[in-house]
Amino acid sequence: MSEPFFTPLLRDTSSDQVRLKTLTLLRWLAISGQVLAILVASSILGLQIPVAACLAIVGLSVVVNLVVEYLFPQSQRLSESQALALLVYDMAQLALLLSQTGGLNNPFALLILAPVTISASVLDLRSGVIVGVLGIVLVSLLVPFNLPLRSGDGQILQVPTLFRNGLWLSIVIGILFLGAYSRRVASEIRAMSDAVMAAQMALAREQKLTDLGGVVAAAAHELGTPLATVMLVSTEMIRELEGMPELQEDARLIRDQADRCRDILRSMGRAGKDDLHLHQAPLIAVLREAAEPHLKRGKTVTIALAPFQADQDRQPHILRRPEVIHGLRNLVQNAVDFAQNKVWVEAHWDDETITVHVADDGAGFAAQMIGRIGDPFLRMRRPAGELEAAHSLRPGYEGMGLGLFIAKTLLERSGARISFGNGPRGLRAPAQRPEWTGAVVALHWARPMIEAPEGAGSGENQPF
Repeated sequence: MSEPFFTPLLRDTSSDQVRLKTLTLLRWLAISGQVLAILVASSILGLQIPVAACLAIVGLSVVVNLVVEYLFPQSQRLSESQALALLVYDMAQLALLLSQTGGLNNPFALLILAPVTISASVLDLRSGVIVGVLGIVLVSLLVPFNLPLRSGDGQILQVPTLFRNGLWLSIVIGILFLGAYSRRVASEIRAMSDAVMAAQMALAREQKLTDLGGVVAAAAHELGTPLATVMLVSTEMIRELEGMPELQEDARLIRDQADRCRDILRSMGRAGKDDLHLHQAPLIAVLREAAEPHLKRGKTVTIALAPFQADQDRQPHILRRPEVIHGLRNLVQNAVDFAQNKVWVEAHWDDETITVHVADDGAGFAAQMIGRIGDPFLRMRRPAGELEAAHSLRPGYEGMGLGLFIAKTLLERSGARISFGNGPRGLRAPAQRPEWTGAVVALHWARPMIEAPEGAGSGENQPF
């Protein structure tokens, strides 16, 4: 499966993930906390604050919440602009409330970091920057423009200038750091989620193709007898209708069409059927099946057992899992895409492990990227000359970095350990292969993880 297949499914929909109910619920919690803080400060601590003005500011949030809940269903997913507007309002409302209660002398000034963190996590970069810049501006305005906090006897309560300036600086740094940190983590989580979905879709598609081939093959098997009967009867009719050319021609047409149906079903059913014998296959057969779509793409693909393998006649039979076939197919596709002339798919085994190498004679992996190969949406920045060379190998292709991720994910699900390198030396091959000058991928399975158990091909076939 080519990576562009997933392009329509992996567009950026970060803001569409936020429900209106989530933000309104958070605002109700903020309203409750603000009312409680105002009452405690004025009644219990005896601070002189403009209670009426503060309650009016909090009441504005109550009105906003009620209007929003009335106009829109709570299950609605917010658009980018809607989410941005609500978060900007929350920040402005909090800044206005702080301006009435001491500005940065109020310890609750740190709460202005909350909208910045949320916007960095759920909005796009432009909207996140807008919220972050607005937060820095509002915090800066709170330094000169605020009503001082007063105790019950009228004494002004304020922290020393050094500490107030330090608090301003810490909030600004917090906005920058938490914004960048939250966006980075959220972006990686979304990218991994999209990539895992793509891998699951690839596996499901491979499974469906395998099942479809089995259904077609089973249909060909089941229809074999009636088609043979039709052909036998039509042949008898042709002999008996000597002297009646028109009817004889009709009988001949029936026989030809029945023969054509048999050929069509036979060709469609080559992939196999739900036969227990076809749930497993020799190791070399599975490798050929995985590489088959890329054998006629202008490169020489050699599929073989390692020449140093002593017991080549006793190769293991492995399970024909869709994830193994699809993962190997992606690795072979990548090797064929970037090889100069040759690709090698080579297997060997011992009493404990089964190993497969996929190698080519191309330029190999970029040295600085080897440690990150297999990460989703990984793209390398290359010089112009190398970029043009890559486009010449894959004309019209814009990769998303999903091919190797899907292969790695599916193969690891089957129990494989995967390593990437350039040339045979970096992968500790049992015997050096100097012709492997490009990229080399090594797959290692513990035999119980992939080998077909004894008697797996015997027993009664299950109906579809």
